[in-house]
Amino acid sequence: MTKGINDLQPARLEQIIAARGFSKGQLASLIDVSASTVTKWCKGDQAPEASTFERLALVLNVQSEWLTRPMLPRVSPPLYRSNAATLKTARAKLEARSEWAQEIAVLLNEYVDYPKVSLPTRSFKDPEEISNADIEEAAEECRLLWQLGVGPIQDLVLAAESAGIIVIRERTDISAIEGLSSWSEVLNRPIVLLSSDKANAFRSRFDLAHEIGHLILHKHIPKADELDRYNQMEKQAHRFAGAFLLPAQTFAREVRIPPNLDNLLILKQRWGASVAAMMMRLHALRLLSDEEKLALFKRRSARWGSKAEPGDEKWEPESPRLLRRTVELLINEGVLHAEGVLRFLGLSPRDVEQLCNMREHYFDKPAQVVDLATLRVSKVDNKSVNGMNAGLGSVISFSKFRKQS
Repeated sequence: MTKGINDLQPARLEQIIAARGFSKGQLASLIDVSASTVTKWCKGDQAPEASTFERLALVLNVQSEWLTRPMLPRVSPPLYRSNAATLKTARAKLEARSEWAQEIAVLLNEYVDYPKVSLPTRSFKDPEEISNADIEEAAEECRLLWQLGVGPIQDLVLAAESAGIIVIRERTDISAIEGLSSWSEVLNRPIVLLSSDKANAFRSRFDLAHEIGHLILHKHIPKADELDRYNQMEKQAHRFAGAFLLPAQTFAREVRIPPNLDNLLILKQRWGASVAAMMMRLHALRLLSDEEKLALFKRRSARWGSKAEPGDEKWEPESPRLLRRTVELLINEGVLHAEGVLRFLGLSPRDVEQLCNMREHYFDKPAQVVDLATLRVSKVDNKSVNGMNAGLGSVISFSKFRKQS
């Protein structure tokens, strides 16, 4: 290996190249080296000189020290809403972003306790083992565990985060992929990344419910490469989302039979589900035949088109809070200051703001904190300070709190 910054982590460099959407050739041109040199860095065959290393960090918009940190174990292979082979680069970008979310959560977990993971456990090894009855039962059990009752879910993102799921919602500029989910071995909890590109609250709620279905039903099933198997798992997650958002007995009682678009449009605002999702749910419940479903979809398309529905603008997309409020809590309690947070995490302010769902330019002037995560038990002046139980609660003053070695 040639002389240079030998602490550069090749896997870390590969990860950020994917996250930034660069090719090795594009990165090479930005830092004025050859593409073969970047390839050698990624393989660990060569190390950049000090001045080139600093330029590399500047172009990639991270702390230079971040490039020397050992990589955490990767999250489990995500299940995507699109299986198109042409999306390889896009998938690599989103997987890298999920791993950054994992790393942020791990680092913040040194200071706080997140809500305990609460999800129904299933041990399916093959999608062929999963019946429609299994899916309905899993959706009912999830609602019971989360104490959601059998009516409309007011804020699905809050419910998911309170159940220990790390939820990220950010603009991806990848319209073909609306969401992905994976498990973090380090955190022993799931991570869901949702695209905010389409800014549709109803679709976003369904996307999150869909990913929760994957997390429950397909946790122990290997990632599907065969199209038929992939489509089967997607249909199962779709069915779970419908069952979870629209419980059979309570939802069906409110639907006028035979269903019509006007009645469903009214129910859309109550249940937080699109007319299309309700039509699919009614078909799953055998309240719409194949022919009736097709006819109703044709009427929907004729009246509104295929992409948008009336009333879409009446709901604001639900926002993740857990990571944002964790950062705010640490800053507000004097555990870390804003600049210290950025050094601690190693990423750019924009990356932290996006992944933690913080307002743009937050680190110019931090906002007030509203608690969700809870500070971890630590020692202050050699005296034990008791933290809070995981979940919602009041904030304990940790003005003298410092990270323990």
